[in-house]
Amino acid sequence: MSAQIVNGLSVDVEDWFQVGAFEGVIDRQSWDSLGSRVEDNCLAILDMFARADVKATFFTLGWVAQRHGALMRRIVDAGHELASHGWDHERVFRFDKQSFSDDLERSRKALEDASGVRITGYRAPSFSIDQRTPWAYMALHEQGFEYSSSVAPIVHDHYGWREAPRFAFKPLPWSDLVELPVTTAHFAGRRLAAGGGGFFRVLPYGFSRWAIRQVNREDRRPAVFYFHPWEIDPDQPRVPNASMRSRVRHYTNLSVMAEKLEQLVREFAWGRMDLLAHREALNAVELAA
Repeated sequence: MSAQIVNGLSVDVEDWFQVGAFEGVIDRQSWDSLGSRVEDNCLAILDMFARADVKATFFTLGWVAQRHGALMRRIVDAGHELASHGWDHERVFRFDKQSFSDDLERSRKALEDASGVRITGYRAPSFSIDQRTPWAYMALHEQGFEYSSSVAPIVHDHYGWREAPRFAFKPLPWSDLVELPVTTAHFAGRRLAAGGGGFFRVLPYGFSRWAIRQVNREDRRPAVFYFHPWEIDPDQPRVPNASMRSRVRHYTNLSVMAEKLEQLVREFAWGRMDLLAHREALNAVELAA
């Protein structure tokens, strides 16, 4: 039954030194001096997707697109969607509306210049659209974005909007803009994060299988899954001055991530996020601005 539902597959394209876990110990001004590994990791992901014959969305930093134009074209030429992940992974709640709009415009221009295609999708770094950013969806609407996948409807120490709907919703009732929250599952009256990233890498594969089947079979809705290129790279440099919690979260199970992903992309049906947004627009609930 779950194979009848096409789930949303996405990659948040950022390099190993651009992650939120290390933002307090790696200065943005030093990024160009660090060894980039994002292109090789993305090429390995493209090969994996080709073997499984699946398409996905690559939510990409403008900073990365500006420096890796050939990779952007490779992604698009392979039939995948290219979408925005902001310019340099600054979280949305650290902007005001104008500076957020500037970030959207800068990143989209870099992506479109590099790829030659129109960018219509957005994912906030660290799922940082929440109750603190009521102006964010207006900015996305004004710039012509068709969908966002920027909400984690859970409680987490780094992000989360617990009161948000679990499935697609329209944050502006007069706009066609659709929000596609990352997947959560239900267990014993609680919402559990189940949409990928560190949860997928650290927990047993059976948990993700159970969660996606629950969403597909019981809720009859598609799952939204994400991961990062650095998560399939066990040989990436270590950051010894990061906190113990950050290092445990970032480095645990890097060596098994690629194998788990291979199983996941073959076990379920997957597709691009823009196509999912078009389908889910019919089911989206309205959320007052």
